[in-house]
Amino acid sequence: MVMREWVGDGRAVVGWGLGYAGFGLGCGLSGTALWGTGWVGWVVAGVGVAAVGAGWAAGRRRPGRGLTGVLWLLCGLAAVASWSLLMDVVTLLFGQAVDSAPGTVHKALAAGGALLLAAAARARGAAVARTAFRAAPSVAPAAVQLAAWAGTLAFAPYVVMKLVWALGGSFAGISGDQMYADYVRNGSSGLWLALERWGLDGTVLLAALGVFLLWGLVRPWGQVFPRWTLSLRGRAVPRWLPLAPALIGAVTLAPYGLLGIGYLVLCTAGVTGMRVGALGTPEQAIQIGWVGMCAFAGYGVALAVAARSYWRRTGA
Repeated sequence: MVMREWVGDGRAVVGWGLGYAGFGLGCGLSGTALWGTGWVGWVVAGVGVAAVGAGWAAGRRRPGRGLTGVLWLLCGLAAVASWSLLMDVVTLLFGQAVDSAPGTVHKALAAGGALLLAAAARARGAAVARTAFRAAPSVAPAAVQLAAWAGTLAFAPYVVMKLVWALGGSFAGISGDQMYADYVRNGSSGLWLALERWGLDGTVLLAALGVFLLWGLVRPWGQVFPRWTLSLRGRAVPRWLPLAPALIGAVTLAPYGLLGIGYLVLCTAGVTGMRVGALGTPEQAIQIGWVGMCAFAGYGVALAVAARSYWRRTGA
């Protein structure tokens, strides 16, 4: 309840804005590159200052008419800035180094801000006061469930590809031994390598968790803990428990996959060349790329649709 009050009256947004502006100012003054350039830090500082102003205005009794729109605009900017955070999290989870530590910190700050700003915008735009009671658990509309099925099936070729490699087989002319050697060469963690030896792949396990999250957003057990959760059974699921990872995943995977598909279209048509890593030829890279990008785009869009439905069905 305290956190909800802080979000509703703008204090959480003000606090985040101060931290975000301070981070951007520090990057700007030190010349630390974000997104490959040094001037982005000053833009970050400007967004943070704007968030402080919007948060302060949200705490007033009669905020301006355009305040909700400003909060949503800042939310959109923060969401864009958090792009590819999930990729960095996966990289760190398995003991590998990210491309830029300041860049990862920036994405994490932006993702947190996007959630706070969205909640504040929702609070300011609500026509009625919040209540302590939640709507009864509900199933998502048929169209949303269809999107969840599409997102689930989009991962199937990706999972098959990864498991074939983990089990020592070949896909697109690349063997499991080659993939394992590439993991070793790239400094993958002992956990990742151990999973590969056991015939499992870390990204397959993450995909399974992602599908679990997706269906939790569309089924009633995503709103009230089911019987198999033992001591938690029957209790209301906190809204932000599924919404936070869902929103971060959606703003990361959907743009990444859709832009990747656009790039692959150009490569397939011969308009531009395909960048190739240590393994395979451009043709092999394109084939593998289609499997991965269709999975990320399909799942990311489905996650966005399901998260929106869950948000609308669960609360004020």
